Formats: sequence, C-alpha cells, structure tokens
Amino acid sequence: MTTLTDAEIAYLAGQPLGRLATVGPHARPHVVPVGFDYDPERGTLVIGSVADMAASKKFRDAARRPDVAFLVDDLASTNPWRPRGIEIRGRAETHAEGGAEIGRRLGASFPFDAGWIEIHPRRVVSWGIDGDSYELSARDVA
Repeated sequence: MTTLTDAEIAYLAGQPLGRLATVGPHARPHVVPVGFDYDPERGTLVIGSVADMAASKKFRDAARRPDVAFLVDDLASTNPWRPRGIEIRGRAETHAEGGAEIGRRLGASFPFDAGWIEIHPRRVVSWGIDGDSYELSARDVA
C-alpha cells in the first residue's frame, strides 16, 4: 500500500539526500543529513549508512523515541522562486541487521551497513510537487 502520491515518489527518487530529525535523551532535537530510499513494497522510507549505523546518535535516538520527522526540499527554480519539498512525520523502526540486503533490494546508491532505520509514515506534508509551490498538501496516512 502506498502512502505517497506518484509525484511524491518520483520526487523522492530524484533526490539523493534528506534530513532526519530525532529527539535525544534530554528532549533535545537532532537533525542530520542522510541518504535514503523509498520502499514501494512496504510504503516506507529506508535510511542506510556506509558507517556503523547502530552506533550512531540518530539510530539510538530513533530506537529510544521512535517519533521522527524526515524532510527533503529543494528549489525547482530560482527565477521565478519555486520551492518544493516533502515532510514525512512517522514512526521509526530500527534494525540492527539486514541493511546490506535491503540496500541491494532497493538499488541504493551506496552500500548499506548492517543497521538501518525504516520510517513508517503517519503524516505527509508536501508543496510544489503535486501543486503550486505555495499550496500545501497535508494528510494523515496512518
């Protein structure tokens, strides 16, 4: 089951980098750039790493507090100014094993370490993808 529109999926496929926001143990926010892939079979976002994912702050934060936000945005044009992007809020599921296999299955652009994070979308907010740059499309998907 897909939770994203065809245009949102195509947009994500053309973007190499996103930002993952987590909350640390003292309720402090943490945002990091991450490589990602969309898993059409599960309707989830998959975040992998070449490095030891399970040892990272983002992995520990997501395991401890699974409510996360993920953002990809860019400028379709600067003249005229046309921002576009997608924010996905959801529940993170951390996996200590299987990253290399899922990375290969999804055709990731880099080799995944064993650890990986899967984001199950709950709310999707996009702009400039299915409509005008200043027209928000917001919906709950779970």
